[in-house]
Amino acid sequence: MKKLKKALYILALLFPVTLFAQKEIVIEPANITMEVGQKKQITAYVMENGKKLKDPINLLSRARRSLSIDSTMMAHAIQPGTYDIVAVADGVRKNFQIKVNYPAIASIKIDDIPQKIYAGTSIALKYHVIDKSGATRDNVDVQFSSMYGNIAEVDDFGMVNTLIPGKATITVKAENITNTITVNVVSNPIVKIQLEAEMNTARTGDVFHFKAKALDKNGKIVEDAPIFYSFSGVSDNTSQSASGLIKNDGRFVADEAGRYTVTASCGVASASKTLKITPREVTRKIEMVGQGSVNDKHTSDFWVWEGIDGRDYAVTGTWGADGTAYFWDVTDPSNISKIDSVQVDARTVNDVKISEDGKICVISREGASDRKNGLVIIDVSNPRDVEIISRFDENMTGGVHNVFISGDYLYALSGGQKYYIIDIKDPKNPRAVSKFELDTPGHSIHDVWVEDGIAYSSNWADGIQLVDVGNGIAGGSPENPKQFASYAYPNKANHASFPFRSPSTGKFYVIGGDEIFPYGLNTGKGGVNMAGGYLHVVDFTDLENPQEVARFEVPYAGSHNYWIEGETLYVAFYNGGVRVVDLSGELMGDLRKQGREIAWIIPNDANGYTANAPFTWGAQLHKGHVFFSDWNSGLWSAKLEPEKPKNTPIKVK
Repeated sequence: MKKLKKALYILALLFPVTLFAQKEIVIEPANITMEVGQKKQITAYVMENGKKLKDPINLLSRARRSLSIDSTMMAHAIQPGTYDIVAVADGVRKNFQIKVNYPAIASIKIDDIPQKIYAGTSIALKYHVIDKSGATRDNVDVQFSSMYGNIAEVDDFGMVNTLIPGKATITVKAENITNTITVNVVSNPIVKIQLEAEMNTARTGDVFHFKAKALDKNGKIVEDAPIFYSFSGVSDNTSQSASGLIKNDGRFVADEAGRYTVTASCGVASASKTLKITPREVTRKIEMVGQGSVNDKHTSDFWVWEGIDGRDYAVTGTWGADGTAYFWDVTDPSNISKIDSVQVDARTVNDVKISEDGKICVISREGASDRKNGLVIIDVSNPRDVEIISRFDENMTGGVHNVFISGDYLYALSGGQKYYIIDIKDPKNPRAVSKFELDTPGHSIHDVWVEDGIAYSSNWADGIQLVDVGNGIAGGSPENPKQFASYAYPNKANHASFPFRSPSTGKFYVIGGDEIFPYGLNTGKGGVNMAGGYLHVVDFTDLENPQEVARFEVPYAGSHNYWIEGETLYVAFYNGGVRVVDLSGELMGDLRKQGREIAWIIPNDANGYTANAPFTWGAQLHKGHVFFSDWNSGLWSAKLEPEKPKNTPIKVK
C-alpha cells in the first residue's frame, strides 16, 4: 500500500493537470435565493484547467411550473419552495438548487363564527393564513390561545371547547400577525338526540345518510345545534380492523364487513344506531383472449372502433421511436392481426383517435425532425389501405401530446400549455377556429376529453377544467369556448379527466387521474418502471362547489388512461395492469378498500420490448371485450365473465 501511494504521488507531481484536471460548471451566484414574482439572471460557464471556456450550457428546471428558466438563463420565481436545477454542457453536468422564499404573512381570516355556541359543545375554527402574495398558506406554525378559559378553551389545532355560558376571546397567531375573536357561549337547551337512517343493513361501499335532530325539554327541534357524528365497529375478519368514513353531514360508508355503531352527539346528549355490513361481492373472473404484439418499440395510446364495413378495428401509436402508427383487425379478439401502418415525421405518436362515423383517424406528432410537430389526418374508410389526407402544424411547434375528435372538430394540445379547436368539416383543409388556455403562472395541460359539448381538460396543478364547447350550459361553442367549473386537488398531478353521470344516483362526477413517476422513467429497451398516483372522484353535481369524495388506488402502481361504460370503470394502472371497478351507487371513501374492484389482469410478455415488464397505457370496452395497450408489448384483449345474477339460490345435489 505504501508503494502504491508513493507511485501515485510521483504521478501527481509529473502529470498534475492531465491526471486530475476536469471540466466543471460554475454557477454565479453560488447560492441563489429569490422572492415570488422575481426574475434573476443566472451566470453559468465551464471551467477547465483554470480557464473559462465558451461551451454552451443549458439550465433545466425540474419544476418549471414553479420556477422557470428561459434560454437566456433568466430565472422566474413563480411559487415558493426549493427547486432542483440541472446545468448541462458537453461532457459535464452540475446539479444545484434555487430557493424561492415564502412571502411574509399578511393576515389571518376566521370565517363562519356562530353568533352563539351552546355550552358543552365544540366547534372547529375555520381560519385561513394569507401571505403577502395573496396565497393561502398551510405550512406555517399557527398558535391558539383563549382568555377566560373557564368559559371556552382552545386546543393546539383550533378546536374550541365550550364549558359554561359567558363570553371568551380566542386569539390566532402566525408569525407576527394575530386575529382575535369573541365567542358567545349560551346555555345549552338540548336534552335529546333523535337519529334516523334509511336502512340498517348494507354492503361495503354503500353510503348511509343519517339524519339527526336535537330536541329541547319541550320536544322542539333546536335548528342550530352542532351535531357531531362518529362511528366504531368490529370487523367480521378477526385480523382486520373495521374502517370507514363518516362526514359531519351524516354520510357514512364502511370498508369492511362487520357491525358498526354510528353516534350523533351534541354536548352531553347523544343517540346511536347499529348497522350490519356485508361484503360487496362483485368480483368476477377475467381472462386474456388475444394479443397484437409490438416488441421492437414502445406502444402508446390506442382506439378501437367499428369500421364502415361492419368489422372491428384498432389503431395504436408508438412512443420514442420512428413515428409509426399501426392498424389492426380485431373482429376476432383472439386473433388480432396487423393490417396496415403509416409512418410520419415524428419520434412519438402519443395519441390516436377515430371519428364517430369511423372514417377519419387523427394521430399526434412529437419530436419531428423539422420541429414542425402537429397532427396528421388519415382516411380509414378502408383500414387495410389507410391514406393520409392532410396534416396540420400551425401553432403546434411545441408538439401535440393528446387529441380528441368530437363531431366536426379536433381538440389538439399545443406545447403542453393550451388546446386548439380545429374545424375538420373538410378534412383536407383543417383550420383552427379557437383555443383554450389558462392564464395562471406556469400553467400547463396534459389531456382533453369532450363529451356532450363539454371539454374536460387536465391541467396538472390547475386541476380539472370544464369548458362549454357546445353544450349550452355557459353559452359556449367550438368557436367560443367558455370555462364554467374547475377543481384542483392538492398533489398538482392531474393527468386525465373522465366524466361520469351515475345512472343509479343522478350524481355528476368527474374522475381525475394522477401521473407520477416517483422513481423516474426508464425509457430504454430493458427498462423496468413503477408508477405512482391514483384516481380522484370529484362530485360536480353542484358546479359551484365541487368536492372530492372518493378515491381508487392500487398500491405500488400508478393510474393512466381509463374508460367508463355504464357503472363500470376500466382503468390502466401502468405496472399494476388493468383494473375493473364497480361504480354503482353513491361514491364515497376508498373504493378499493370497499371491495369495489371487480377484476384485474396484468399482461406479461416474455418477448416484449422489455420482457415481462407490464406497463399498461389505457383500456377500452368494445363489444364485450376489454382492449388495452401496453407500453412494452402492444395491443391486448381480455374477456370479463358476465355479472352474477343477484340472490340466485344455490342448488345442492
